[in-house]
Amino acid sequence: MTSGRRRAALFVDEERDSRLDARTTGEERHMLADFLAAQRATLELKCAGLEAELALRSVEPSTLSLLGLVRHLADVERRWFRRVLAGQDVPLLFGTDTHPDHDFDGAVPEPAVIAAAWEAWRAEAAFADRFVMEAPDLDIEGHDGWRGTVSLRWVLIQMVEEYARHNGHADLLRERIDGAIGV
Repeated sequence: MTSGRRRAALFVDEERDSRLDARTTGEERHMLADFLAAQRATLELKCAGLEAELALRSVEPSTLSLLGLVRHLADVERRWFRRVLAGQDVPLLFGTDTHPDHDFDGAVPEPAVIAAAWEAWRAEAAFADRFVMEAPDLDIEGHDGWRGTVSLRWVLIQMVEEYARHNGHADLLRERIDGAIGV
């Protein structure tokens, strides 16, 4: 690093890292749920110990920030699990039709905004977890205006991909904030 800051590890004890506990055999539903849980835990880890710094932007003119990622992923969870699969007629929490990037643009370093983002993200993840475990099977379907008919299986795979991509962004954002890196 050119800033002279010492690189800090976000996590050094691999023996206690629950993200490594994903099942490698067994029922598909549980394996997919484990992979999604590991990706969610990675996002939390990348944000650990930060408050106002969560809203720091990557590079102008981008509005990408860790807080924006939390808000965005809350809306992504809500969209796929509540709206598409459960058929609930609920609005997104942060983005709107007229301002689809408000999840990132509205990610400001105010304690109430930060707390609301985490509360929303946790609530949407909890709803998704219940939905996945209570679904009769992974072949249940929902309709999405963009993708058409999708199954719960496809949504779980899509969510793992979504988190993995954004956790890559989170890696870079966190390293820029304080030099911390992780497994």
